[in-house]
Amino acid sequence: MKSGLFLFFLFVASLPQPSLGQTSELELSPCHLAGSLGTRRITAECGTLTVPENSAEPNGTTIELFVARVPARAKSPEADPVTFISGGPGQASTTSFADYSFAFQRLLFERDIILVDQRGTGKSNALDCEEDSSIEEYSAQAARDYAEKCLSELPGDPRYYTTSVAVQDLDRVRKALGIEQLNLYGISYGTRVALHYLKTFPEHTRTVIIDGVVAPDLTLGPGIALDAQSAMDALFQRCDEDEVCNKRFGSLNQKFSSIRSRLAQDSLMLDVPDPKSGEMDSIQFGADEFGLAMRLLSYSPETVALIPLLLDEAFTNDNFIPLAAQAMMVGRSLSDTISSGMHNAVVCSEDVPYYDDDTIPRDEIRATYLGLATVDSLVSTCSVWPKGVVDENLKDVLVSDKPVLLLSGEADPVTPPKYAEQTAASLSNHRHVVGPHQGHGMAGVGCLPRLMSDFISLGSFEEWDDSCVAETEPAPFFTSFSGPEP
Repeated sequence: MKSGLFLFFLFVASLPQPSLGQTSELELSPCHLAGSLGTRRITAECGTLTVPENSAEPNGTTIELFVARVPARAKSPEADPVTFISGGPGQASTTSFADYSFAFQRLLFERDIILVDQRGTGKSNALDCEEDSSIEEYSAQAARDYAEKCLSELPGDPRYYTTSVAVQDLDRVRKALGIEQLNLYGISYGTRVALHYLKTFPEHTRTVIIDGVVAPDLTLGPGIALDAQSAMDALFQRCDEDEVCNKRFGSLNQKFSSIRSRLAQDSLMLDVPDPKSGEMDSIQFGADEFGLAMRLLSYSPETVALIPLLLDEAFTNDNFIPLAAQAMMVGRSLSDTISSGMHNAVVCSEDVPYYDDDTIPRDEIRATYLGLATVDSLVSTCSVWPKGVVDENLKDVLVSDKPVLLLSGEADPVTPPKYAEQTAASLSNHRHVVGPHQGHGMAGVGCLPRLMSDFISLGSFEEWDDSCVAETEPAPFFTSFSGPEP
C-alpha cells in the first residue's frame, strides 16, 4: 500500500546461567523461529509473559509478550545474555533476528540471546492493519483516511505501545528470567529502545551496541528526505570517481534528474511480475514511487550496487520495469515485516508532536528528491492518531559511563554517522565505528561480528582493535544484469 510505505523509517560475574525454563512467571519450551521469508529457521525456546496493557490498570486488559531464548553453545553460559532489539518501528525482534542470526553466531559461543517481540509486533499482540489496495495515489487525505481505518481494526489501545512502555516490558522479562544484567544490541529504531532502557535501568545494563543510531533527542521524520538526498549525492560522486562506473554510465545525477522530471509530469503504468507469486501486477509508477524506490534501494550496499544500472536502463532504454520490480520486491518485504499500527503508535507519540518550523525546514526538504511527501504523510496520519505514554526524559540527552559501541554506515540514508556522533557526545565510555561506503545496519559487515563478540566478552574497549573495519569494501557496481565487471 503506497501511502503506508511512505511512513517507514525506516540493534558481570561469570556464573552459570539459571535455567530459563523453570520460573513461575515465564516458562520456555522448544520452538523454532522463522525469518521474514520463511527460509531461515533457528532453534530456540519460547514462551509468553502476561503483562497489563495499561500499567496504570494492573487488573485491566492484559496482553501476551512473546519471548524467545536462543541458547548458547557453552554448557555453562555467561550470566549476562545479549538481547536483540529490532527496528522499524514495527518489526518483530524474533523474525529480524532469524534473518540476521549469521551476524551473532560468535556471541552464541558464550552467551544466550534473549528476544522479545516488542508489544504491537510479531506475536506480542501485533497492531497490524490491512493494506488498502484501493489507494491509487499518495495524498495527505489518503494517509489520514488509511490511519482512521487502521485505528478501527486494531486489537489493542495504541496509547500503550510506545518506547517508554516497551522498556518496562523488557525489564519485566529480565526479572522473570532471573537475569541481573543485559547486553543490549539495538538496530535503527531499536537503538532508541536500547538507549532508553540504559537511561531507565542503568544498573541492569552491562554493555550496549547501537547500530544505525537514532539519537535520544532526535525527532524522526524531517531529516529523512535530507539524509536520503545526501546519501544519493554521495552515490553519484562515488560513481563519478569510479573509473568503471563512470565509463559505463556517465553522469548518474543527470539521468536521475531527467527520470524524476519525466515521471513528475506523467506517471507510467507498468506490468511488473509480483516478487512472490510471479504473476503480472499492473502498478502506477510516478515521481513518488520513483523516490520511494531510490530510498529503499539506497539502504544496503548490495542494492546500491544496482542503482546505476537501473537508472541507465530507464534513461537509455526507456525500460522502467527492472527498477520498479526491485522497488516492489524491497517495498513488499518491508511492508510484510512492519506492524503499521505499532509504527504509528511510536512516531505519533514520540516524533510528530515535536514538529515545528525549526524542525521542518520545508524549503530544504522540498528541494530533495523525496520532497515533503514523507513529512506530510506523517503529519496527516498523526492528526487522527492518539498520542501515547511518553516518559518525560525520553528526549533528554543520555549521559552514561557504561561501555557503548556505536556503529554507523558512512552511506546510511536514514541514520548517518552524524546521529551517532550526536549521541556519543555525552557518553564517557564509547567507541564509534564507521563502515566506509556502508549502508543501514553494520552487524553483519566484514569483521563486525567478531568485533561485537570481542567487545561484549571484554566488557570494555581495552585491548579492543577495530582497525579491520577500514578494510571493508562496498559491493562493486553492476555494469550489466549479469553482475559487476570481472
